[in-house]
Amino acid sequence: MSVPSILIHNASVLTMDDDCPRASAVALAGNSVLAVGGEDLLSLASTGTRIIDAQGRTVLPGFNDSHLHLFIGAVGLAHLDLTHIKGVDALRDAVRSYAAEHPDEFLLCAEFTDYSILGEGVAITRHVLDEILPDRPFVMTAFDNHTSWCNTAALKAGGILQGRALPVGNEIVMGEDGQATGELREADAMAPVRSLSATGWREGLGMATGGDPESVTEAERASDREILRRGLAYCAQNGVTSIQNMDGTLYTLELLEEIDREIGLPVRVRVPFHCKNFTELSEFTSRAARWRERFTGSKLRSDFVKMFIDGVTESGTAVFLGGYGDAPEENGDPLFSQDALNAAVAEADRLGFQVAIHAIGDGGIRMVLDAYENAACVNGRRDSRHRIEHIEVLHPADLPRFAALGVVASMQPVHVPGAGLFGSELYLSRIGRERWPGGFPVRSLKESGARVVYSTDWPVVPLAPMLTVKCAVCRKPWAEGLKDEALDLHETLEAYTRAGAWVEFCEDEKGMLRPGMLADLVMLDGDIEAVAPDAIESIAPGLTICDGVVTFSRAP
Repeated sequence: MSVPSILIHNASVLTMDDDCPRASAVALAGNSVLAVGGEDLLSLASTGTRIIDAQGRTVLPGFNDSHLHLFIGAVGLAHLDLTHIKGVDALRDAVRSYAAEHPDEFLLCAEFTDYSILGEGVAITRHVLDEILPDRPFVMTAFDNHTSWCNTAALKAGGILQGRALPVGNEIVMGEDGQATGELREADAMAPVRSLSATGWREGLGMATGGDPESVTEAERASDREILRRGLAYCAQNGVTSIQNMDGTLYTLELLEEIDREIGLPVRVRVPFHCKNFTELSEFTSRAARWRERFTGSKLRSDFVKMFIDGVTESGTAVFLGGYGDAPEENGDPLFSQDALNAAVAEADRLGFQVAIHAIGDGGIRMVLDAYENAACVNGRRDSRHRIEHIEVLHPADLPRFAALGVVASMQPVHVPGAGLFGSELYLSRIGRERWPGGFPVRSLKESGARVVYSTDWPVVPLAPMLTVKCAVCRKPWAEGLKDEALDLHETLEAYTRAGAWVEFCEDEKGMLRPGMLADLVMLDGDIEAVAPDAIESIAPGLTICDGVVTFSRAP
């Protein structure tokens, strides 16, 4: 047997391997797992082996965040974080302090804004933001990244104070005075202002167009590369060893390729081809297939297609069946017609691509299920592992279709109203009481036979995996009589590790600690099974290893 390069012992190892679910030691050799077992593995060590005494801490396969936005999240690390800000006074203090600390920034940006930051039912307008910061362009973006609010200076600088024609599903909200209120819904509405930022909104192109920047200087390219390095390091710091990005451009792929050549990627990255409603189907062969052929390494791949069918509930851009609970005359506008969606999905499926589609409302989810069913009829059934991202409100008639069609439920526990960082009153009133039983139906989907994978959607919510785990296991029904949709701790960890590897067709390489698998693991700074569920967030990653290399360590 080979000599271990790293040997972790005295640990509580949760392997995610059904054949050997628990162990106390793991030996790594190079970039693979050499052995999993008991303290007798110490006999394998030599003078060159790094021996780590876990002191009872939990060791897991590295977290696989199967839905996030790396470039956008990395840029946002330098922006004002409004996660815990509530009320106009607190917002004023935070914005003015940030502005004073960044005197040279033309556009000041804030992230993680609660739709009810000023109070339940209080609208956020440019006039409120003008009182806070009247003389410098300022934009703050909702936690879901689907809505932004700007002051008048930002609207003027972006040339949209008087509004602008936009594609379906996007809106610059206009006031009775014929001028923009300051609320911008979806990527095309936000782009004129966000493009004024220091990065020129290059990080948003993967969501907005799927295309590359028209021009970029060497200095800008170097800056973007450094931003991505910081984002990757942040992933490693959070115990993440694999990420599945949910927006993609060739520019992003090439930056990641350059980082891999220079220093090696500390995280395995999967990047999609982003298909918009204006994308020509010929681009699946002229662009997407070429990316798939070019980026094939274990650290960097591009082998799936990402799409959107709708927006989000809070802004009214999600697509519902039968209207919103507080606005029955509104259904939301789908970003594709059913025929166009069917054609795009069928073509991607014909070419062997996995497809992942953002669908929030029950109407949008039904459209996507119909498109997947159509693709199977046109091309024949295969192990496609097509995905629906988010699944916030599901019509009961569509619940069994996930398992029947082999569609993966890709969900985010921190998104659940009342379970995570944000209030539930606005959301629950928007979907309507009659839809509550179908809200975020994780347990129901799992019991129906559907495969569930977990992720964060960072920067929509924090990347911290223990927050996600806590929200998943501590979730409570919104009202008496509703089904408990929470997963238990081990189901949650499986959805965050092994299932994440499975959904990207890598179940034979990672997601478990088993001899021969890739040496990707995380050691927490405590025993996750020994703490109360509501205290899980107090445990954090203390050591991250990806490809046999320590990518983050807080331990001595």
